[in-house]
Amino acid sequence: MDLSHGGHLTHGSKPSFSGKNYSSFTYGVELDGRINYERVLDIAQIVKPKIIVCGASAYAREIDFKKFREIADAVGAILFADIAHIAGLVAAGEHPSPFPHAHVVTTTTHKTLAGPRGGMIMTNDEDIAKKINSAIFPALQGGPLVHVIAAKAVGFKYNLSPEWKIYAKQVKANAKVLGEVMVKRGYDVVSGGTDNHLILVSFVGTDISGKDADAALGNAGITINKNTVPGETRSPFVTSGIRVGSPALTSRGMKEKEFELIGNRMADVLDDINNTELQATIKEELKALAQNFVIYNQPTY
Repeated sequence: MDLSHGGHLTHGSKPSFSGKNYSSFTYGVELDGRINYERVLDIAQIVKPKIIVCGASAYAREIDFKKFREIADAVGAILFADIAHIAGLVAAGEHPSPFPHAHVVTTTTHKTLAGPRGGMIMTNDEDIAKKINSAIFPALQGGPLVHVIAAKAVGFKYNLSPEWKIYAKQVKANAKVLGEVMVKRGYDVVSGGTDNHLILVSFVGTDISGKDADAALGNAGITINKNTVPGETRSPFVTSGIRVGSPALTSRGMKEKEFELIGNRMADVLDDINNTELQATIKEELKALAQNFVIYNQPTY
């Protein structure tokens, strides 16, 4: 997926190792913020790629892995699914699984999986598995990080629990509320909402940049990520949008009520983006809110 449409830097972008080592071609989203799978097929039939990469870092809708596999089969390509951002939802059954459709699936073990920083490469194909194992050791890795493997095991136990399913549902519910508030307050939420853990807000056609929004919201105690968006007109260092996720605050026990408040405070900041006094006031309000959700007290869902 094109970087400015929600793709990831490592998916063939020129500054990345993948962009330097491979010839890459991109697909994107339509003006409605959604993938047009017929268009992806058209591009694949022209390019005839050896690998099709699906997955994103900033796509708020469900990814149809079955359709991607049909496209890959139509052109004789391997399907590679990067689910780093949605793996926790997949594990809980809150997003369709890339298996059995993808030949190779990669993910981080943090983000929505809520485990330690790390990653996984998965495949059901024995021949591909042998090639991947050889590429990792001895080609890339001298020795495994055993302490991280142990931490992953602890995280996976949590991912398999009934509590995890409840948590993942709350992650989606909180993101949905956030998107609804931003739309209600007059902001352009890409694709009109979300099916997962994040929303994208576009400032294309306005005087606000993603960089401006990032700084102002940061001053108000709200951590977000500046992000390129469909129809991008600014550089990747400035951007015309922001990406906002719900997992971290959901892990602290916050629910719809808190996310409605946070969404409105985000809009308050953006409505008067140069008002530093307002930013300071909101920061104190949200600091008081956070003290009611101490991160070291694990919530029980």
